[in-house]
Amino acid sequence: MATMNRRALLKLAAAAPMAAAFSWTGEEVVHASILTRTAQAPFKPVFFTAHEYETVKILVDLIIPKDAKSGSATDAGVPQFMDFILNEQLNRQNAMRGGLAWLDLECHRRFDLDFVRCSDAQRRAVLDDIAWPQRVNPATSHGVPFFNSFRDLTASGFWSSQMGIEDLQYMGNTFVPTWNGCPDDVLKKLGLLSAGE
Repeated sequence: MATMNRRALLKLAAAAPMAAAFSWTGEEVVHASILTRTAQAPFKPVFFTAHEYETVKILVDLIIPKDAKSGSATDAGVPQFMDFILNEQLNRQNAMRGGLAWLDLECHRRFDLDFVRCSDAQRRAVLDDIAWPQRVNPATSHGVPFFNSFRDLTASGFWSSQMGIEDLQYMGNTFVPTWNGCPDDVLKKLGLLSAGE
């Protein structure tokens, strides 16, 4: 577990049945994914302000950066996905706006800059203080629920995108012309088939 990176942990979380952890339905996720990836014109956020949207783009890429296997969260359209979800879900809007404002305030307190204008090292220093709930300092504890929710929404957007599905190497939703059943070696390992069969 100590050798797993952030992408591997998020992938593991996304692959688990987490529908109950989110307040949107599977149909909403699919609909948002399709809408945000088929738009032809440059995207203009509906929910986020221009400054919030720039913050979101930086933050999602810190959570799921580009690697050798796939692109970043921004490459997968996660900021557009978030804008769609938040525009539809009024009950999540205050928490998102408040969390993004808290992030700017914390960066101003520490560095006299907003999150967007901070260096990568400065951004990571703030995020490291809110990314691990068990190690959080009481002074930054207000940022933990926001970051947990933001990270979950980022993972949902990424792994519901075409890029994320390819990153997971998801094999479902494919036609299987014949089904020969479970392989004998697997049945034997499970104790469902004796060695003589």
